[in-house]
Amino acid sequence: MALTDLGIRQAKPQDKPYQLADGDALYLEVTPAGGKRWLYRYRHLGKPCKLALGKYPAVSLAEAREKAAEARKLLAEGLNPGEAKKAAKIAAKEASTNAFALLAQEWYEKQLPRWTPDHARRVLESLQNDAFPDLGNIAITELTAPQILATVRKVEKRGAIETAGRVLQRVSAVLRYGVQTGRLAINPALALSGALTAAKVEHRPAMPRGELPEFYRRLAAANLYEPTRIAMHLLVLTFVRPGELRAARWDEFDIERAEWRIPAERMKMRAPHIVPLSRQALALLEELKPLTGRGALLFPAMTDHAKPMSENTLSYAMGRMGYQGTATPHGFRALASTTLNEEGFKPDVIERQLAHAERNRVRAAYHRAEYLDERRSMMQWWANFLDCLQGFDVKHCS
Repeated sequence: MALTDLGIRQAKPQDKPYQLADGDALYLEVTPAGGKRWLYRYRHLGKPCKLALGKYPAVSLAEAREKAAEARKLLAEGLNPGEAKKAAKIAAKEASTNAFALLAQEWYEKQLPRWTPDHARRVLESLQNDAFPDLGNIAITELTAPQILATVRKVEKRGAIETAGRVLQRVSAVLRYGVQTGRLAINPALALSGALTAAKVEHRPAMPRGELPEFYRRLAAANLYEPTRIAMHLLVLTFVRPGELRAARWDEFDIERAEWRIPAERMKMRAPHIVPLSRQALALLEELKPLTGRGALLFPAMTDHAKPMSENTLSYAMGRMGYQGTATPHGFRALASTTLNEEGFKPDVIERQLAHAERNRVRAAYHRAEYLDERRSMMQWWANFLDCLQGFDVKHCS
């Protein structure tokens, strides 16, 4: 008779192991210690074999019958269920040691010296949130283009078109690293070029030059935390990237030389950058010193002075000033570039001060310390120009 759950639970151990038949070559073995495990007995190529299907009650009676049915199907196909189980174990072990998530972590650690902390955090979070749930446990040798496409399409369907493109780029970069290190023959993500919806390029809004007087009026009237107000002034004066400003440290500033030297690890292009400081910028630093000068950071977070202000602080401030959707902190770089070009400053000098990447390596090395005197003059002109827009009496006001 077929076994029942009640009969299995009531089966008592004996001096020697014994077996209870369920039918169709499925047995429950009871050990002298009281343990119970499922066995499937079969013959393959004339030889008697047995296949362990798991212990009871972890594997229920119904589950044991399903596993036995799967084994019978393999036998009907001419396969040995025991050998198939061993092969599956080997494949699972290979997948666990060659999984996409492990390769991605290794690739990520290799890239860290080239990235800023903010960029590194964004890369890792995008992989953890949008790639690992579907692809993380799959062996890279088993990954296919349709699997990758299905993963990034999920991101695309929620309306995050740009994010989907970035996730695909990062998955492809991880797999390219797998090819480079000899663990993968081809990169299946390469076949997906053009498969996603093209993201509409939207430049970060920059206010027009003529809006600056009104901007300064609003900045003066806004109910802002004073270090935040000073940060906004310094952002316009120096036109560095907002992330470079918010993580600025007091030890980066040489007041006597009137220079702010930003180390390579905090720059987007991973090269050190010098910002000549105008008289107006130095005055703002002097004003800020009593407020935050006891710590390492110019603009620490209000809740934890060991961390810089939130990346959203300046954006929120501009929103409160009425510029939501019409201008962003990053947009001051474009405004400064446009104005300085219109005023006849050399494009190379402007580009160097913006710390844009120079694609020609020889030219990049040559430009690293070039134009510093011209940049000093340009930055002082820019500060004077901004003073004029605020109604201050400054000589040579354009």
